[in-house]
Amino acid sequence: MDTSDVNILIVDDEESVRSSLYKWFIEDGYTVDTAADAKEALQKLEKQPWDIILLDIKMPGMNGLELQERIRDIDPTIVIIMITAYASVDTAVQALKAGAFDYVTKPFDPDDLEHLIRNAIEKRKLTRENLQLKQKISQLSPEETIIAESPQMKHVLELVDTVAQTDSTVLIHGESGTGKEVIARTIHNRSRRRLFPMIAVNCGALPESLLESELFGHEKGAFTGAQYRRKGKIELADGGTLFLDEIGDISPKTQLDLLRVLETKQFTRLGGNQIIRSDFRLICATNKNLEEEVRKGNFREDLFYRINVFFILIPPLRERREDIPALAHFFVQKYSRAMNKPIHDISPEAMKRLMEHNWPGNVRELENAIERAMVIGKPPVIQPQDLPFAQVLPFDPATMDSDSLEAIEKAHISAVLARTHWNIKRSAEILDIDRVTLYNKIKKYNLQKP
Repeated sequence: MDTSDVNILIVDDEESVRSSLYKWFIEDGYTVDTAADAKEALQKLEKQPWDIILLDIKMPGMNGLELQERIRDIDPTIVIIMITAYASVDTAVQALKAGAFDYVTKPFDPDDLEHLIRNAIEKRKLTRENLQLKQKISQLSPEETIIAESPQMKHVLELVDTVAQTDSTVLIHGESGTGKEVIARTIHNRSRRRLFPMIAVNCGALPESLLESELFGHEKGAFTGAQYRRKGKIELADGGTLFLDEIGDISPKTQLDLLRVLETKQFTRLGGNQIIRSDFRLICATNKNLEEEVRKGNFREDLFYRINVFFILIPPLRERREDIPALAHFFVQKYSRAMNKPIHDISPEAMKRLMEHNWPGNVRELENAIERAMVIGKPPVIQPQDLPFAQVLPFDPATMDSDSLEAIEKAHISAVLARTHWNIKRSAEILDIDRVTLYNKIKKYNLQKP
């Protein structure tokens, strides 16, 4: 920063101090202004930003320490240097604890003051560079895309926005493939911890001994094969977020170890004695009913209440079919770009198949279905035959042995049941009858589930 780019505001009730400092800094090329009290200083803060403020502690009305708090509220990045003729250790410590950059006493030594201003400019420069770096990191870490056309998913996003601003522990429940980790990453990316890492651990994929080492780390020689010291995921999540997926699958011993960490925020590596502290936010996810697991004795009740501070339920895709068209088109565009293939739409017939499918694998299954269709399909649109579902053709009256109404009804119901993989609720919706009626028809025509 050139000196002409540095704005300095001098706040002191002594006119002689203001004028002498003003003259020194003007001669050195700085942009300078003065204020005789806190009120005038606050007025000048409202008009323009300042890089450095020299602030007298003892002033009539609002003193310098009180004014420093007001300045911090307006712009916490301003470098404040406290000045006073009544130097004491107590006021110096109080000012520095409140965020002052440094502390000088009257009368000033011009050389010392010049040196102090240069250091203040360097701090200001580093603060600006730090802010610019954080902005660039945020731009390089775009949020995951969440498609939310249905009221259920819009409510989920409202919950995400609410809890992201806090440090509360979150428990996300949803079937496999509903996007629990995407929700966890969105919470992390919208939180104050977003500049630190989110460390994810799939608890269900690791045996107990390996999960302990993964979470807590280990010292060299802690067990056979431990040739080096290794940091655990909890330690790596310091400052950020720890995401434990499938937490309902961890063993009773690991549940107890995890409970201790959550209560104390400290732990030791396997085979070690050094206490390690980690400041992390915990987000857990599961596809199990943990309350039921608690009742069965499979999950600790105290750990359940510890992690179930803020609960988010992600509904399965079959219960929010309004999201299917938008999700499908999103994946078409995604894989069109990735494969450089000019397929940009889905035919109405193919979309009808997508809407009627039961989606036991939820969004993950839908994405896989679209990716497959993009591989085998031909431009410009995805057709029904490109989809991976079992080919269930509508019944053909020409192939029937009888033209009776009952024969046609039986064939049609059979085709709908096959198309929905015998999902009774969905089949009844398509046929526009209630489920009791459908069960009666199935019994009447002796239809058998394959």
